[in-house]
Amino acid sequence: MYRLAAFDMDGTLLLPDHTLGEKTLATLRELAEKPVKLTFATGRHYLEMKDILANIGLDGFLITGNGTRIHDLAGHRLHASDLSEDCAHELLHTQWDTPASLHVFRDDGWFTSLDDPDLLIPHQFSGFRYQLQDLRLLPDSGNSKVCFCAPHETLLALVPQLKEHFGPRIDLCFSAADCLDVQPAGSNKGSALAFLTAGLGIEMSECMAFGDAMNDKEMLEGVGMGLIMGNALPVLKEQSPHLQIIGHCRNQAVSHFLQHWLHTPHLTYSPE
Repeated sequence: MYRLAAFDMDGTLLLPDHTLGEKTLATLRELAEKPVKLTFATGRHYLEMKDILANIGLDGFLITGNGTRIHDLAGHRLHASDLSEDCAHELLHTQWDTPASLHVFRDDGWFTSLDDPDLLIPHQFSGFRYQLQDLRLLPDSGNSKVCFCAPHETLLALVPQLKEHFGPRIDLCFSAADCLDVQPAGSNKGSALAFLTAGLGIEMSECMAFGDAMNDKEMLEGVGMGLIMGNALPVLKEQSPHLQIIGHCRNQAVSHFLQHWLHTPHLTYSPE
């Protein structure tokens, strides 16, 4: 019996328009009535996620910023990790050879110097938005992650620059094809979920998890049942070929799988 279910948000739990489908919400409420703890593991900010859960009337543990923050059901912070001050300073003060926009996540919000309404489209569901700021004026401390946004090919060209500059001092991951996240070394959804479950007295083998991007890889690989979305990044499918692939987020495939698991687990699962 699985005792905890962890869900990525964008590309997994949410529809392509970044809203939560009615079938998915109903299934999450049904799952919450079982002895299964709900955990939402996302690259989104804690401030945004706590409002989303409040608006849909669900309780859940929160792993946010790709594992840099963990909060319990009451909103108490259980864990935090930040980029080192030297790494944060270099990220924000170096002239990188890229047209990608730069974004910084801190406890008090999302900061960028680019005023682009298109960036807010994935956040219309919650109303969360960036704060315009000269990023060089931000403190070097308290920065949980930095994100570069651009088309995928542009970000792929940036990866060698960052790796050469920082080496093992930071971790890089694609939270989406157009989002490259720079995080504290060793900080990811998988390590955060391991920290959370240890405190809850739950083994990672007693957890299931759903995801679609490379920022989900450690979490999916670390649990008893990791499930990859049909719409997942091809590189995730290639690097985790042993994990089961379910349907597309546009068809609310997480709900479809969980209904099978809750009601007909003796039958072979087939994606919709």
